Amino acid sequence: MEIVKTTGDQSSVALLKTSSKTILEDYSKLMRSLDYTKFLPKNKKTLLKLNLSWSLYFPACSTQPWQLEGVLKTLVEDGYKDIVAVENKTVVTNPIKGAQNNKWSPILEKYGVEYIPLDKTEWVEYKPKSKLLVLDKIFTPIEIPKLFIGSNVIHLPTLKTHGHTQMTGAMKNAFGGLLREARHHCHRHIHEVLVDLLIIQKEILEGIFAVMDGTIYGDGAGPRTMFPKIANLLLASNDMVSIDTIASKIMGFNPNEIRKLRLAHEMGLGNGNIDKINLVGLQSQGLNLHCETKKSPVIFFDQLFRKSFIEKLMFKTWFFNFCILGSESYHDWFWYPVVGRKRIKKFEDTEWGKLFKKY
Repeated sequence: MEIVKTTGDQSSVALLKTSSKTILEDYSKLMRSLDYTKFLPKNKKTLLKLNLSWSLYFPACSTQPWQLEGVLKTLVEDGYKDIVAVENKTVVTNPIKGAQNNKWSPILEKYGVEYIPLDKTEWVEYKPKSKLLVLDKIFTPIEIPKLFIGSNVIHLPTLKTHGHTQMTGAMKNAFGGLLREARHHCHRHIHEVLVDLLIIQKEILEGIFAVMDGTIYGDGAGPRTMFPKIANLLLASNDMVSIDTIASKIMGFNPNEIRKLRLAHEMGLGNGNIDKINLVGLQSQGLNLHCETKKSPVIFFDQLFRKSFIEKLMFKTWFFNFCILGSESYHDWFWYPVVGRKRIKKFEDTEWGKLFKKY
């Protein structure tokens, strides 16, 4: 398949306000407002690419349970039969524990949907038809999950900041789908890698769509150690660049200053011109969450060492095991019980915290 370049009149983003009482119906309204079925052929397998940034639950960090159920409910009602949920392993996350702690498992069981950890599925060598920016220089050969080839993919990111990419989103969500566990080697050139992954997706996928949850958004040192705040927003689009452009604008960032969006727009992989994106539903004018991206100590030192002469020692030898231990110690054993639990406790008193408990 050849890359189909996106022009302004093809690019639409749905944006809605929601509440905990209407969330499932609002997800259906959101997706159907874009007539999403025209982008996702029903005779193809549809993969739900979940977003697991932490095996533990932390608000806005990973795909929300109501986000997963809202999308699944809509797909089932609209006649989609072959649906599979997928997520990948990292050196610091476990997709099985993540599915349990983030309460995906009971939802997948309810709708009879199989969950496949991508580290347990078949990977095949892929030779891109288009010229890549950096990925083929980082990994030789490039390998991708066979499951993705010829399938539809719906990305399920959350609205949050990210120390490596300023904001995460639909483009970043592919990072955990098309690359193996060692994808941390891409951090130094993360923006270019995300553009390369979008190129590959356009070559291998039958359909692509993104549904972003902004009921709770993450501000600060994302994608984990954030301040969870309420926005009650939902976004959807068939254009990964457009949805991330609108999301970044809402967060208070200048999309033109986010390298992955600027590169993807310039290469014709999506529409990053905010004036030419058709907004369906709520208009974004006046929406500003005033987010500020910060870096956790783990991300700060990751970036520092990757730019130094000791990069190979730190990340490509047995010494990397100590880096993994350091990250786990900081996030799971220190920050989560000491700082995170206080923020979770505050979240539990909100409408969304009460809804999470019901799952």
